[in-house]
Amino acid sequence: MVRIALAAALVASAAAAPNGDALKRADSSAAIVPGSPAAANSTIATGTILPTASATTSTAPINTTAPNTPVPTGVLPDDYFVKGNTPRTWSQALALAAKFVAPMSIEEKTALTTGVGFGSSRCVGNIIDQPKYKFPGLCLQDSPLGVRLTDRVSAFTAGINAAATWDRNLIRARGVALGEEFRGKGVNVALGPAMNLARVAAGGRNWEGFGADPYLSGEAAYETILGIQSTGVQACEQEIKRDASSSDVDDRAQHELYAHPFLRSVAAGVASFMCSYNQINGTYSCENDKVLNGILKTEYGFPGYVMSDWWATHSTESANRGLDMEMPGGLGWGIPASSAWLGGNLTQWVKDGRIPEARLTDMATRIIAGWYLTGQEKGYPAVNFNTPTIDSGPLNLHVDVQGDHYKGIREMGAASTILLKNTKGTLPLKKPVSLAIIAPPLRGPNGFTDRAGVDGTLAMAWGSGSVSNLLRCIKPLEAIQARAKQDHTSVSWHTLDWDTAGAKTRAKDKDVAIVFINSDSGEGYLTVDGNRGDRNNLTAWNNGDNLVREVASANSNTVVVVHSVGPIIMEPWIDNPNVTAVLWAGLPGQESGNALVDVLYGAVNPSAKLPYTIAKQRSDYGTEVVYDESNGIPHIPYSEGTGSEVSGWEAGKVAPKVKGASLAPWLHAPYYDVSFDIKNTGQVVGHEVRGFARVALKPGQTQRVTLTLSRYDLSAWDVARQGWAKIDGQVGVTVGASSRDFRLKGTLLAWELAKKNPATNWATECVLVGHFNHYTCAPRNLTITNARLVYLWADYSNKKKAPSV
Repeated sequence: MVRIALAAALVASAAAAPNGDALKRADSSAAIVPGSPAAANSTIATGTILPTASATTSTAPINTTAPNTPVPTGVLPDDYFVKGNTPRTWSQALALAAKFVAPMSIEEKTALTTGVGFGSSRCVGNIIDQPKYKFPGLCLQDSPLGVRLTDRVSAFTAGINAAATWDRNLIRARGVALGEEFRGKGVNVALGPAMNLARVAAGGRNWEGFGADPYLSGEAAYETILGIQSTGVQACEQEIKRDASSSDVDDRAQHELYAHPFLRSVAAGVASFMCSYNQINGTYSCENDKVLNGILKTEYGFPGYVMSDWWATHSTESANRGLDMEMPGGLGWGIPASSAWLGGNLTQWVKDGRIPEARLTDMATRIIAGWYLTGQEKGYPAVNFNTPTIDSGPLNLHVDVQGDHYKGIREMGAASTILLKNTKGTLPLKKPVSLAIIAPPLRGPNGFTDRAGVDGTLAMAWGSGSVSNLLRCIKPLEAIQARAKQDHTSVSWHTLDWDTAGAKTRAKDKDVAIVFINSDSGEGYLTVDGNRGDRNNLTAWNNGDNLVREVASANSNTVVVVHSVGPIIMEPWIDNPNVTAVLWAGLPGQESGNALVDVLYGAVNPSAKLPYTIAKQRSDYGTEVVYDESNGIPHIPYSEGTGSEVSGWEAGKVAPKVKGASLAPWLHAPYYDVSFDIKNTGQVVGHEVRGFARVALKPGQTQRVTLTLSRYDLSAWDVARQGWAKIDGQVGVTVGASSRDFRLKGTLLAWELAKKNPATNWATECVLVGHFNHYTCAPRNLTITNARLVYLWADYSNKKKAPSV
């Protein structure tokens, strides 16, 4: 029996219906559309391969496979994507784009595909304007948590914290606020969100994305995209990988885990994707035909454009293999855009017939379609900042785009704080007479290049995913001082991490001692304390473990607050009885201190959940960073596959039967309803996650929760047949507060097998209907009775929020 864990990551996929033709593949690995003759006869549907030329010059990629999938064409049905979130549908945008591009010359179309002016133009990425067509060009700008390299902007909570809330409304609102600030600065394309799965705990840029779970990452990306693009800004989904390695992943794991967030991003209507630096199965990501043409554009029917990460293009042939835009232009840092792989080379390759002009037209059309989709052709703000000078010079107009976004940042900072331990009724704090704060040193909000250091708090990590110029960053020290003044609490503080003797002196005889520890990481172009982007270890930085132990030896009521990019090993002190409470604050953004005070003093009940696992020892993770890349490009095998949830299928215990392609509508329609009860046994209002939403429960309240599963959720990717396979037999359903805390169990029958057993209340008929040969089925129901999912959060008093400082 296969068991599905319905914990924090219970799947409830939205319907997304592609055109049947868009699902066809041009080789023997074609996906099978149910109800088609090919499906009925168990044969493979084939399409037409557009003529493509293999690279024959010395500039050709040396580690590629021959392109074997067509460039998709045609207009997809609008119900494939979320509706009403952008001024136009994709079909409208594509039609306008086709009309726009039709009169353009080869050179003019090429100009749309190649970045210019890096280091001298106003944005980190620039597509040149074409006044002849009243096209103002495009401005592309970092980052996933705020507008980078400019001033008077907000520093939002990191993606990893957004994921910890499991709150669709908050994540959507964060996306809206991000979009408003990018639009206010005149940015056309926001380079975010990031959604790479945090496969390796020490990975330097994990914090930019949404954690280790594909469902969580997919839904968080979906909501973020909807928020950003609702403001008229194009979102660009980023896949962040190492720049000198090959991720060797099998086809099933790729579809079921790593590609899933891309599937949800396409359904959200994302305008663009960014391909990464690394290789995938020996071929560079930005010229990987299987991934770009095969999965993204054909299986998922993505109608937008794919841009390269900065200098991640390796050949002109990339255009045949799915790349639509080269960024930032030029072959590397400091090399002019005139030497780009696309640009003039693309023009010549089209004229020589090595790249069909139809493909160039497709590239240009996809790019302009994103512009029309988000309504940027009329009334869109002009760029009003200048990246090279950040906050000075005549091109910086210092437009303030922050509004009241600090309120939402504070709310999400508190909502993303996780309570890991609370004994002796330590939290919430109840007007202590005396309090000691043991915090990191202070240097000033902009004291480190690209946030490459800790200044009183770890609001965000370092690199291009950060906000470069902070207007405000509220430290826990100043926020707690403001609250202590209100409560007439005596406060002592110590900000020297390595002076444990001084820390003990400050903590001794105080009612409570709060120790702040951290662990940082970022992008590899900066090295901090010997950490070149990736973390060298999973322990607390700056003497953190010793600091906690020493303070706890002097104070029997020690609270530990962890600001970290990801998991750290807490075994040296987590079970110390004098460590009475642990709060995991992550990377809360500019309102770090205010958000923490809301939790410490009970204005907010900490109801977030970890988006990754905290292990007892580093070896428990089973995956590692490859630190030594001196021997060329290392191949990193993703040998863990898809995980234990589907081990029965891998062992051949369940017979797969191909039922269709990745986005066939019948595959994502509601199929099973799973119902159970949640009860709050505490004394105050709290939240619990259901599927991907938070349920607010009053003390003693019980609420019936119903979650919906689709066939996609009950499927496995069949590598041999290149389609989604049903799972025959019984499927176990497990409901719990987390992946390690299961409370309820039930069983359902998989797919049409239920029809064979009319005695069950799940039996129903599925009927082929409509143009797309999809199934409509009445939902089957599974109700788990005589059980309660008990709410166990510590009691928190409902008090007014502490004052802002």
